[in-house]
Amino acid sequence: MTAAGRVQTPTLAILAGREEKIRGFKPRPYFEVHAEFGVEAGSYRGRWFDENFKKDGDEDARAERIWGRERATEIEQKCKAKIGVVSEEKKPSTQLSPLLYDLTTLQREANNRFGLHARRTLQLAQALYEKHKVLTYPRTDSRYLPEDNLAQVRKVMSTFNDTTLARHAKKALNSDWVKPTKRVFNNAKVSDHHAIIPTGASPARLDEFERKIFDMVARRTIAVFYPAAQFEVTTRITRVEGEPFKTDGKIIVDPGWLAVYGKEAGGEDDQAIVAVAPNESARVLAVEVKENETKPPARFTEATLLSAMEGAGKLVEDEELREAMRERGLGTPATRSQIIEGLIHDGYIERKGKELIVSAKGLSLITLLRNLHTDVLCTPEMTGEWESRLKQMAHGKLDRRHFMEDIRGLTRDIVERVRNFRGETIEGEYATIDAKCPNCGGGPIKEDYKTFRCQNCDWLMWKTMASRQFEPEEVHELLAKGRVGPLQGFRSKMGRPFEALVKLGAEKKPQFDFGENGLDAEQKIDTEKHEALGTCPVCHKGQVYVLDRSCACENAITTPRTCTFRISKNILHREIPKEQVQKLITTGRTDLLHKFISKKGRAFSAYLK
Repeated sequence: MTAAGRVQTPTLAILAGREEKIRGFKPRPYFEVHAEFGVEAGSYRGRWFDENFKKDGDEDARAERIWGRERATEIEQKCKAKIGVVSEEKKPSTQLSPLLYDLTTLQREANNRFGLHARRTLQLAQALYEKHKVLTYPRTDSRYLPEDNLAQVRKVMSTFNDTTLARHAKKALNSDWVKPTKRVFNNAKVSDHHAIIPTGASPARLDEFERKIFDMVARRTIAVFYPAAQFEVTTRITRVEGEPFKTDGKIIVDPGWLAVYGKEAGGEDDQAIVAVAPNESARVLAVEVKENETKPPARFTEATLLSAMEGAGKLVEDEELREAMRERGLGTPATRSQIIEGLIHDGYIERKGKELIVSAKGLSLITLLRNLHTDVLCTPEMTGEWESRLKQMAHGKLDRRHFMEDIRGLTRDIVERVRNFRGETIEGEYATIDAKCPNCGGGPIKEDYKTFRCQNCDWLMWKTMASRQFEPEEVHELLAKGRVGPLQGFRSKMGRPFEALVKLGAEKKPQFDFGENGLDAEQKIDTEKHEALGTCPVCHKGQVYVLDRSCACENAITTPRTCTFRISKNILHREIPKEQVQKLITTGRTDLLHKFISKKGRAFSAYLK
């Protein structure tokens, strides 16, 4: 059984579409020509580019990329030890301060800067609002303030205790920069709640990450009133034997609002290039061809997924529906983190570092919906349609009965499509496993909707085992090594989650390998390789050793087994450090350990004893 919804499934489809592009990506080699030039004031580097370049349908094309080695080598040989003619253009450039924070922008930047998950950022902002009273209501989709809030903002900016914040706020107030500008105060762009700003209450007793979030909001509130940052942008063209090389430079002339973030003119962020005197030529000191290859699109992080959800209306072709989604996109600021966490909890996606990766289960759902011709569940179109009609109902232009009848009609249509589906196969983007078949020794092993199947004999293995789908990488390890794991996410017939090793059994089919709880049951102890933590607290005879997947008494993994002490290195999605196991066997319990995850996906803390 699987769930599909008007927000969760289009969000999953965004991730699945990116994953399919990554899996189907084929790298293309390309070349760049780089040169180092010498002038009186020093040296600088430049990169060859095509002056006549125009973007066409080739997504990989760039002005500086050369697809043939011969052409790149020709430019290299042509320019070696030659003299270049230099021309350059200097232009002023300005950069306005970012707008105030709404929740989605705050979550996105906190993820980029500190690696905080969207849900965690919401929790921190909520605590700063409810518990500490130092921030305004965080669950907002507006980046503006009401026009009558000017006096309140001036008051807030005069209350900062932090020396740096107070200095920047005082400068803004004394310079009369805190004015009723429409970039900040705009009633037309304030929804139910205005942008997130400090309240003026003293931010005492904040923990590390609460302090980080408060500092982000406080600096943004100050910076939005500062003047634009001023830059000088230099574009230098060095032409050698008719071949152009570009060098870019950018320096801060006046930091403006960037001063609030510690930037200054002449600082380390400047991309300065050495000066060239009028009519001065440049000597080619070195020139080289660099080979590279195109890269697949990056996987989504929470920051980039939040942006995609916020801008999902751009994927809708119908102008009226796009307008209905313009303000909110997929989900709302208050629900987007819940949607992401829900997809993770239900096993559709997983978090690896900062990346969000679609699981086999998630890809299977999107593949199935496409084959059932229920694509409406995969696109923002339906969300746009419902948002538009809900807005009509709110203004009394649409009767609720008609709306609900249409919902029932859509539901019946989807159910009928599923019920009447008679396809023999489910078409989709499937993996090929680079491993030998355990039955015939040949291959290849190819994935389809329900199985991984040898193309040379009748061997196959089902993709799903105990309600958990295998990833192609896991199948590769299973076939290559004969076992994989321990893997999490299996469920018993009673619906209880468990983890286990999986091995190839006598019939070359996957089966659970519980051994003695499936933890290092057959591993031999090497006293030089495996660290001893102390005397076993159960049998009081053997030593407890750090093994590959557990910490166990030596008498619990020998034959005959005379002890039962064994503890997994990973319990309920939390790694158990060996120092805590050592404390357990010497004192009878660990410290209070945090970040265990219950079967309902909730974090909790506990002692092990």
